[in-house]
Amino acid sequence: MSKSQVLVVDDEADIRELLGMTLTRMGLDAHCAGSTTEAYTLLGKHSYELCLTDMRLPDGDGLDVLEYVSKHHPNLPVAVITAHGSAENAVAALKAGAFDYLAKPVSLNQLRTLVRSALKLSRPPVRRGGEGDAASALPVLIGGSPLMQATRALIERLARSQAPIHITGESGSGKELAARLIHLKGSRQDGPFVAVNCGAIPETLMESEFFGYRKGAFTGANADRDGFFHAANAGTLFLDEVADLPLLMQVKLLRAIQEKKVRRVGATSEEPVDVRIISATHRSLGDEVKSGAFRQDLYYRLNVIELKMPSLREMREDIPLLAAALLEKQCEDREPPRLTAEAHARLIRYEFPGNVRELENVLERAVALASGDEITLEDLQLPTAAVGEDLDVTGLPLQERLDAIERKAILDALEQTRYNRTAAAKVLGITFRALRYRMDRLGIKDELDAKS
Repeated sequence: MSKSQVLVVDDEADIRELLGMTLTRMGLDAHCAGSTTEAYTLLGKHSYELCLTDMRLPDGDGLDVLEYVSKHHPNLPVAVITAHGSAENAVAALKAGAFDYLAKPVSLNQLRTLVRSALKLSRPPVRRGGEGDAASALPVLIGGSPLMQATRALIERLARSQAPIHITGESGSGKELAARLIHLKGSRQDGPFVAVNCGAIPETLMESEFFGYRKGAFTGANADRDGFFHAANAGTLFLDEVADLPLLMQVKLLRAIQEKKVRRVGATSEEPVDVRIISATHRSLGDEVKSGAFRQDLYYRLNVIELKMPSLREMREDIPLLAAALLEKQCEDREPPRLTAEAHARLIRYEFPGNVRELENVLERAVALASGDEITLEDLQLPTAAVGEDLDVTGLPLQERLDAIERKAILDALEQTRYNRTAAAKVLGITFRALRYRMDRLGIKDELDAKS
């Protein structure tokens, strides 16, 4: 059986020798080049499974190599070697499509981990679940709309990288499902996927939850304990609602990402961790940076590549497929009820501020209310009008039209949640503070206060 071949591109002979010896001891066949010209010649003669390139080369740089490989050998993963402390170069390489990066002086343990991950990309994906195609399939993002097809294609590409991904989108649009798919389709599929809701952790416990602690570090620390980074080692750490992290924790998270090491609470030394970071939020991290609530340096490290999950109202043509799949899921032990034509049409017209999660809740309630084998319009219990539907804004100036539509969306969400403003904010995919501001601006708060 022939050995896997790896190309090393570096103008320093001692670095080439060190990397070549390490790869040889891993059972690999290492080819070395001292310039981009030599590298391109070797790429034309051999078939490689990984390319390791320094950023600084005598006749170009690592980004040139990355661009050449992307054009002529699109399935070959490229990892770049950057100077110590050169975070900008690492981020630039990842944005350009690099598989991963190593910082000088090169840690041989990190090198071995990176190489093993890259070589896994050439193997077929592991089938999961029970026997048979249906049971063993990966979770899927359902839909045939152009938006959903583009989203699935981007997920396939992102799965071939180790770059940090930031997933944006409204509440209920499937951000965690997308993160799981990136993990399951990539080289870390055999490792753990650890999902963390950053907004649900008390600030006083955040450091110990993320990084673990040593026995005796504080009262009640009766034994060593691993943190989220340890639990996700060799896998993926999904930071949901990352905008909720307090500033002090943001500093510590940034260091852990840059150094690929963590320090337990009460420990005197750091431990290496091999974790891919995927983050998500329904808020705009860019706006949070402008307001001073989120560190700009952490923003650039997390938002290396952005994946935007489309809202359900942007792909209405997918609602019938999604509804059918959700009904099948909810009625596993029996034939699912069918939607009447009126109920079907109403679902397609509805705005779904809570997206797929709201559709699932609506159908679950409808199945419980349905008296026979049909789900009627009344069983759906949707608000009498979707946002902008049955709302006459003809002839109004643009701002007044937008205000009228926004006002109706807020009132519908409040009615849907029995005027629980925290729940209404979640349905609308905005923060409670943003909802309060919009209610004040549109006079809704004064109107409701006067009625109560």
